[in-house]
Amino acid sequence: VQLVESGGGLVQTGGSLRLSCVASGLTFSIYGVGWYRQAPGKQRELVASISQDGSTNYANFVKDRFTISRDNAENTVWLQMNSLKTEDTAVYYCRARYQAHGTTRSDYWGQGTRVTVSS
Repeated sequence: VQLVESGGGLVQTGGSLRLSCVASGLTFSIYGVGWYRQAPGKQRELVASISQDGSTNYANFVKDRFTISRDNAENTVWLQMNSLKTEDTAVYYCRARYQAHGTTRSDYWGQGTRVTVSS
């Protein structure tokens, strides 16, 4: 199983980036997928998630700025990030998790993609 993130980079405050997470080696459609981030010296935190049926959830600090979406035919989840702020600087990770009957059965992470927002 592989999750490969891409799309990170350096952007100025107010700019946009689109992150991609491409999965292979798993039945992607049954997995919920989340984007997490970890800034230097801070704990990893959930940014946004999308369930198998397309329901989405966002952290308060990215609501109305970020959008998560998925295409099961392409085994891909995207994170569209607009109006970026310096505090969005972090390594962004993709996580795919399969849960059944309240139990996590499979849990995979990507290697991360770095986002740097400059003022």
